[in-house]
Amino acid sequence: MQGAATASFAIGFCRGDSTPQLYGRPIQPDSDHAEPTLKAWVNATLLPVDQPQVRDGVLVTSGGKIIAVGTKADVKIPAGAAVVDAKGKWIMPGLVCTHSHIGGFGAADSSSPIQPGVRILDSLNVRDAGFRRALAGGLTTLNVMPGSGHLISGQTVYCKLRYHGSSPSVVDEILIRDKDGKSLGGLKMANGTNSQGDAPFPGTRGKSAYLVREQYIKAREYHAKVVAAGGDESKLPPRDLNLECLVEAMQGKRIVHHHTHRHDDIITVIRLSQEFGFQTVLHHVSDGWKVAKEIAAANLPCSIIVLDSPGGKLEAKDLLFKNGKVLDEAGVRVAFHTDDWITDSRLFMRSAALAVRAGMNRAKAIDGLTLAGAEMLGLGDRIGSLTVGKDADFAILSGDPLSVYTRVLETWVEGKKAFDLSIPEDQLYAEGGVNAGSDLDPFLCCYAPAWQGGAK
Repeated sequence: MQGAATASFAIGFCRGDSTPQLYGRPIQPDSDHAEPTLKAWVNATLLPVDQPQVRDGVLVTSGGKIIAVGTKADVKIPAGAAVVDAKGKWIMPGLVCTHSHIGGFGAADSSSPIQPGVRILDSLNVRDAGFRRALAGGLTTLNVMPGSGHLISGQTVYCKLRYHGSSPSVVDEILIRDKDGKSLGGLKMANGTNSQGDAPFPGTRGKSAYLVREQYIKAREYHAKVVAAGGDESKLPPRDLNLECLVEAMQGKRIVHHHTHRHDDIITVIRLSQEFGFQTVLHHVSDGWKVAKEIAAANLPCSIIVLDSPGGKLEAKDLLFKNGKVLDEAGVRVAFHTDDWITDSRLFMRSAALAVRAGMNRAKAIDGLTLAGAEMLGLGDRIGSLTVGKDADFAILSGDPLSVYTRVLETWVEGKKAFDLSIPEDQLYAEGGVNAGSDLDPFLCCYAPAWQGGAK
C-alpha cells in the first residue's frame, strides 16, 4: 500500500554520508540508557488517516519520526529494531485538539474587550494535571486558548505533550516551534454573548463588529506607517503590540481561531475575515448546519464541539449531533475539539463517535480528530496522520476508536512513550477526578493503598 509513497520520500531524504538508513531516512543509534528509538509495531490494525485502514499492519519509528507504515508485505523491519507485537490493538495518529483551555484561562483582563497582544503563554501552568489527562485520551497536540470573554482575547499557543515520565519543568519544553525556533500559535477571537457586557465591552452584536473593524483598520494604518518608514527607526511609529498581532493575522502569519455559535454571528465572522483577509477557523458553530452552504462558499474550516447533555448558553440551543454531517456534506473541512473542561479530553474520541451516529462519514470523523485539526493549526505537514516523515505521535488502542468499550493503552509523542495505562500513576490520570495526581484526589485516596500493597 505504501510502496510508491515510501519511494518518493526516499529520494528527498538521501544523504551522502555513511549514516544507516531505512527508506532514505537516517536511523538514529540507540543509547544504552534510553528506550530504543528504532521500534517496530507489528500485527496491529493501523488507521493512517491519509490512507485506507491497514490490517496486520507495521509501523516503524526512529529518532522521533515515522519511517515506515504499511502491511507486512510492504514493510521490511530493519535489523536491530525493537519489535512489539500489537496483535489485536489499533494504532492511530495522536489526536489533535484545536481548542483547549488546559493549563488555565488566565490571560486578558477586564480592562478592554480587545487585547491581541496578550499571550496565554505567559500564564500557562505546564504542570497542570490536565495535560496528563489529555495524554490519557490519546491527545498529543493542543491549541491552548485564552478564554472567550473578549472580542479578541489574545494569542494562543500550540503545544506538544512531551510528558515523558514526568512533567516538564517549564512551558518552553512543550512548545511547537517553526524552523527558526519561534513558538507557534494563533489568535483567539469571539463574538456572540460571551464578549458582551458593560462598557468598555460591547452591549450588542453590531457594536461588537464595529469595535473589531475599528481595530483592524488601525492595524492597517499602523502597518502602512511601518512600511513607509523603510527601515528608518526615526520614522517608525511607536511600537504597538496589539496592532502588531493584528497585522500578523492579516498577513496570514497567525491563524484566527474564532469562537462563534449563532448563524448570524457566523456570517459576521465570514464578513470580517473577507474584509481584512485574515485566515480563519470557525470554532463551535452550533448553528453551522443552518449556514453550511455559506461557510463552504467562504472556504472556511470548522472546528466543532459535540455535547451530549443539555444546558449551557441560549445561543447554542440549536446545536445538533448532525452538525458535522451537514457541514461535511456541504464541502466544509470539519475537525472536533474538546474546549476542555467542556468536554473532558479523556473522552475526545466520543465526539467523533456521536457525529458518526448522527450520520457523519466514519473516515471524515476520524480525520476530524487528527489530520483536519492539524491542518487547521497549520501543522498538517508535521502531525495528524501516520505518514512517513511526520512526527511519531500516535495512540495505541484496545479496539476501534469509535467504540465506547475502547481504552487508550499507550500514547507516544515524538517516538517516546508519554502515557501507559498499565502504570498505576498513569491509570490515575485516566480514571481519577479533577485533582488527579495530587494528595487531595479522592480516587488517589481510595486506591493508592492497594497499589502500594495495602488492602483493596
